[in-house]
Amino acid sequence: MNDSKELDHKEIQRLVDEALAEDGAWDDKTSAYLGIGDKGIRAKLQARASGVVAGLDVARVVFEERDPKTSFNAMVSDGDRVHSGDVVAEIAGRAAGVLSAERVALNFLQHLSGVATLTAQFVECVAGTGIRILDTRKTTPLLRRLEKYAVRVGGGENHRFNLSDMLLVKENHFRAIGGSRTLIALLKKKRPPGLIEVEVDSLTFFRELLGAPVDRIMLDNFSPKEVSEAVGALNEYRGSHPEYQPALEVSGGIDLTNARNYAIKGVDYISIGALTHSAPALDLSLEVVPDEP
Repeated sequence: MNDSKELDHKEIQRLVDEALAEDGAWDDKTSAYLGIGDKGIRAKLQARASGVVAGLDVARVVFEERDPKTSFNAMVSDGDRVHSGDVVAEIAGRAAGVLSAERVALNFLQHLSGVATLTAQFVECVAGTGIRILDTRKTTPLLRRLEKYAVRVGGGENHRFNLSDMLLVKENHFRAIGGSRTLIALLKKKRPPGLIEVEVDSLTFFRELLGAPVDRIMLDNFSPKEVSEAVGALNEYRGSHPEYQPALEVSGGIDLTNARNYAIKGVDYISIGALTHSAPALDLSLEVVPDEP
C-alpha cells in the first residue's frame, strides 16, 4: 500500500545500533588480540551469485555507525541486477571498524537482496499480464519495513503494513463472529471507512459475497481452475451490476513453478508470503584487498 521507495533513516539507525550491539561489534577480541585495530585496510563487497541488490543504504549505515571514519562507496544502486564477480561496494577504513561491521552489514544486505531477487522472479513470471505481486505480513519481527522496502525494490507492491492500515476479514474472524452471513449482514448495515478486503476459501462463499460492499476479495488456496470460475462468476454478476467492481487477489500455494498458471485475466493481485518469510539470501562476500608488496 506504500509505493514510496524511501527508507526512514532513524529507523535504520535504530536497527543497525541494536544489531551491532547484539554482535558485540565494539568488543571485537580477535582484532584487538591481533593488534590490527588501527591499521588502514580496503575491502571489496562482491556478488557470488546473480540477483537484485537491496539494502545498500543499510549496509552503509552499519559501517558508518561502527566507525564514522569508514568510507562506503557503492558501485551499484538498489534495484540493480548483479552477477557473480561484480563489485557491489568498496570499503576503506580502520580494520577494527571494517571487520567488526562486516557480518552485520552482510546479514542485512544478503537478506534484503534475497527478498528483492525473489520478488523480481515472481514479477517476471507474470510479466505482460498487468497482475501485481504483493507481499504479506509474514515478515521477520521488527524488520518489516526493511523487507517491504526490498519487495518494492524487486518490483513488487506492499499489501497492508500492519493491522491498522485496512480492514481484512479472514477465516478466524468468521469463526469468531459466527460465519460469513453475519459478516455480510454487518457490512451491508454499516460499511466502515477505508479499504475493505475479505478472504474467501471456497467458491460457495465467494458467490455468497457477491454484492457485499467490499473493495477486494482474496481467493485463498484456490486452484487455477477455481480462480477462473470465480472470475467468471464475478463477470456474470457484473453483467447486471456494472457498478460492482471489487478487485481480485489470489493467495496461497503459489510459487515460481505455478505463478504463471494463476495469472488469469480478471485477477488484479497475487500475494505471496514467501517473498519475505522464505527468500534465500543473495550470496555476497566481503574480502580485504591485500597490501601491495
